[in-house]
Amino acid sequence: MKQGEFGYGVYLTHRAALVDYAAPILGSREAAEDIVQDAFLRFVPERVRSVTPEQTLGYLYRIVRNLAFDVLKRRKIEVRKQERDLPFWTMPRAEATPEENLLLGDEMRCVSRVMADLAPEARIAVEMHRFGGYTLEEVAEHLGISIATAHRYIRGAMMRIAAALDGSSTDMA
Repeated sequence: MKQGEFGYGVYLTHRAALVDYAAPILGSREAAEDIVQDAFLRFVPERVRSVTPEQTLGYLYRIVRNLAFDVLKRRKIEVRKQERDLPFWTMPRAEATPEENLLLGDEMRCVSRVMADLAPEARIAVEMHRFGGYTLEEVAEHLGISIATAHRYIRGAMMRIAAALDGSSTDMA
């Protein structure tokens, strides 16, 4: 028996086991069968220097494993590329109806009135925290107040805004 026929016999004998080995790695039996087929095509028995069936089989398993991991890497790269293909701002967005624009404008005027009625420190605390993204610690440090006081200012202002918005929506109904 020639060495090439020996390698082919090992492949045929262990083909199902190789597919079973690759299937959990790839998550699909069909993909595993493709990988095992590719492994055989890359497996050149004439170049194999091993003489025992175990060494030949080990070589086949290594090829299947490496090809399966290559497929997984390729999948991850493709997913990342798809995620990066279009930036969010290029995606079409639904246009607001005239009624929605009118309601939004009413809500903005209501919030502006509440903000204008706040004490200066409370207004600054809300603007820094809610609109500027500053932490409570940063707000308190900037205003020279305690963190608890900064929290109280922001919480109170947000409650007034919510109550005003709730009242304005019932006025329109």
